Amino acid sequence: MLMNKLILIVFALLLVGCKQIPKQIQKPLPAPTPVQIGRIVINSDKEGDGILDLDDIVEGARLDVTNKSKYKNAYYSGGYPPEDEGVCTDLVWRAFQNAGYDLKEMMDRDIKENEEKYPRITGAPDPNIDFRRVPNHIVFFSRFGTTLTKEINTDDLENLKQWQGGDIVTIDKPQHIAIISDKRNARGVSYVIHNMGPVPREEDCFESWNGKITGHFRYPKEQ
Repeated sequence: MLMNKLILIVFALLLVGCKQIPKQIQKPLPAPTPVQIGRIVINSDKEGDGILDLDDIVEGARLDVTNKSKYKNAYYSGGYPPEDEGVCTDLVWRAFQNAGYDLKEMMDRDIKENEEKYPRITGAPDPNIDFRRVPNHIVFFSRFGTTLTKEINTDDLENLKQWQGGDIVTIDKPQHIAIISDKRNARGVSYVIHNMGPVPREEDCFESWNGKITGHFRYPKEQ
């Protein structure tokens, strides 16, 4: 009997020793605080509607997103595609139209007066298509806008501040143009509003683009 009691005691001690320690409930880590980037204000309101031009440009680009104009690369008599069609450059002139600027008229006039400055024009300006070509946009905005950094450095807040809503950005491979959004991701990098097909969209894709940034402009220039 004594032996049996000893065996029971030893067995009970082993059970106590093998008892699992309760798992600790890990509290979720707090979400990182979004980087706060300052705003650059250009005091220009061409329409006089109380909305600054850069904000109007962003709004106009978003209207093209809402419209869901399908991506279609075609030649149109008169230059303008139907409202439900377009490519990347069409989103840009529509955005500028919302701010009161006739980008087609401005580009056509400068091409006519300074054709030699536009390499994409080969001796035969065509108002039906010239204002819809990315290389012509690069020349126009480099002449009449402010040329800005082409670098994106998430470790430099001053660099990120240089990317403001309403700015224009161009890339190569393929040639493409977009409007910078006033929306940013948690790291402070701007979203872009563009039409690369099948429809326009506003998205966080700046750092994942395969193409090289070939231009960054702000229009109008700060006076």
